[in-house]
Amino acid sequence: MSNNKAALITGITGQDGAYLSKLLLGKGYDVYGVLARRSTDTLWRLRELGIDQEVRLLDGDLTDLSSMIRAVETSKASEVYNLGAQSFVGSSWQQPLLTAQVDGVGALNVLEAVRIVNPKAHFYQASTSEMFGLIQAEMQDEKTPFYPRSPYGVAKLMAHWATVNYRESFGLHASSGILFNHESPLRGIEFVTRKVTDAVARIKLGSQKELRLGNVDSKRDWGFAGDYVEAMWLMTQQAEADDYVVATGQTTTVRDMCEIAFEHVGLKVEDHLVIDPKFFRPAEVDVLLGNPAKAQDKLGWSPKTSLRELITMMVDADIRRLSK
Repeated sequence: MSNNKAALITGITGQDGAYLSKLLLGKGYDVYGVLARRSTDTLWRLRELGIDQEVRLLDGDLTDLSSMIRAVETSKASEVYNLGAQSFVGSSWQQPLLTAQVDGVGALNVLEAVRIVNPKAHFYQASTSEMFGLIQAEMQDEKTPFYPRSPYGVAKLMAHWATVNYRESFGLHASSGILFNHESPLRGIEFVTRKVTDAVARIKLGSQKELRLGNVDSKRDWGFAGDYVEAMWLMTQQAEADDYVVATGQTTTVRDMCEIAFEHVGLKVEDHLVIDPKFFRPAEVDVLLGNPAKAQDKLGWSPKTSLRELITMMVDADIRRLSK
């Protein structure tokens, strides 16, 4: 057995799971990940970061409490990060019950597993700015009331309050990171930033002519996932568990984000962007803007990567992928 600290990550094959794994491995942790078996290849992000052979994968699923208990027992983890979710907001209207089971009840399963097996472990819950939804304050912080506008936001709100409840009821070191939109070259193609950078790369390389989007006037606070996973780790290192907004404190429209991407490859957004009504959502979140003052003050965390740096990094990565 290794003498290193051990961490257990649900959602290890996702964007955040891959970056968090790399961060923890660099700090000398033994990293275990819960792997929900799928017929498709889900390990590409870990491979892209060159760490697929360094993490230890355990079969399990957030909807199966027994597998979560086994994962906490097997890993002997002193830190448990619940990043697993059905995380595409758009799909949550088509699959509301699945989203509730995975994102809401799933988080409860992990909390129960920690409480039963190792209540001294430090727990991190991936909360989301989508819980703010129809915003109740111009800039959202830890005290802003929630008003979710999607089944995804509703399910995540359940998980968030369950985390607070287990902290207050059972004394668990359970923290929530209320993360605003965070992107990277490892982002899934269904998310708007990656949909944009992939399309820009294809248009530049001549294999596509247009980019079809819905509401390009909605505003988001976008940061780099590689910066945000550091905030997750810092939360589990604190003497007391708490909830923190993790954001850049700047908001940008989808249209402006598209302009950055097209400009980077010498193209004009208006020549290629097509607004398609089928991409509009039943209930839209118009603006999200996070106030990361508490994370800066108490965790000493602040974002390092600007939106322009992030989008150009993503476009370059997509051009490299497609050129292969």
